[in-house]
Amino acid sequence: MEQIGLTGCKSYDYEEIRRAVDFLWDTLSFSRLVKPGMTAVIKPNLVMKSGPEGGVATHPLLVAAVGTKLKELGADVIVAESPGGPYTPTALRIIYGGCGYLEMSEKYGIPLNYDCSYSDAEAPDGVRSHHFQIINPILNADLIVDVAKLKTHCMTGFSGAVKNMFGTIPGLMKPELHCRFPEKPDFCEMVIDLCELVRPQISFVDGVIGMEGNGPTGGTPRFVGALLAGTNPYALDLACTKIISMKQSDALLTAPAARRGIGPESMDEVEVLGDKLEDYRIPDFRQPESRTSDFVLDYVPKFLRPAAKKILTPIPKIRESDCVGCGRCAQSCPQHTIQIVKHVAKINYQDCIRCYCCHEMCPERAIDIKRFSLFKL
Repeated sequence: MEQIGLTGCKSYDYEEIRRAVDFLWDTLSFSRLVKPGMTAVIKPNLVMKSGPEGGVATHPLLVAAVGTKLKELGADVIVAESPGGPYTPTALRIIYGGCGYLEMSEKYGIPLNYDCSYSDAEAPDGVRSHHFQIINPILNADLIVDVAKLKTHCMTGFSGAVKNMFGTIPGLMKPELHCRFPEKPDFCEMVIDLCELVRPQISFVDGVIGMEGNGPTGGTPRFVGALLAGTNPYALDLACTKIISMKQSDALLTAPAARRGIGPESMDEVEVLGDKLEDYRIPDFRQPESRTSDFVLDYVPKFLRPAAKKILTPIPKIRESDCVGCGRCAQSCPQHTIQIVKHVAKINYQDCIRCYCCHEMCPERAIDIKRFSLFKL
């Protein structure tokens, strides 16, 4: 039976975070995984520049608390991330600064990575992908500590410990994987292949403030008041989906992991240490609008279902009044279906694969997820 830890954390006050981290660390005996002199890489979720309490990025003070704990045990600690967009020292500095990590690094002595090299890595046991390009700080780590954010996700349903490993792919190579795996099930199997390749030994999920609705960047911050941890990221994510009342059919990374035998099928296979999971459950946590109502397809002839599914799958829609023509959506689009015309983004829906990368990377939140009008009836 897998074990995870759960404890309350009601604010981002450093002392309260440190108390919660220490509790989870001791409860789950994480110290046994840390050896003096080892290189410990902390992998937060810094998908884009966003303030510490906006629900988008892992809070810097949680990373500070985890990093300080690792340093106390003699590890050499560094924070590494590859956000969407160019993977360069300049781009990293902008992201670090915008997410509050430059200040955190200076105050708590937690180094930030600026090595933008990467290498080929083979995944011989992969189901969908047998080859990845991974940032070198991750490949060179003795210990990977996954410090994720609790969020909904328009592509995978939920973003937590498992999806956070997608940030080990160099920034502009992420769209290539979206293009190779445009269907959600295939994409999620690929993410699991990646997570198994760069498997974190310790995982935390920042659930003090999560994100509901159209995450991982375009949703709404939602107070949850919890911090979770474990050694199995799939068990951790399953527990998180229960907290946000997500149907398992919508959490697209947990069921495939269970079928592979690397994650639990239900919470009956997970022992929760610390607080009770039910005490944190939020029944009205808003889910992504990108979900396809597949029940409609049951009434469509089989030969028409592929075309019908494309029509019924929600689309990204530009709010032209809020678009500033920055081009981040076009840069992130794996199909190159977006053009900037007269300082406004335009989407060619004929080639759009509904990966929602544009929605995820828009710094102005000027892209909505729109359902086919049938669902408004």
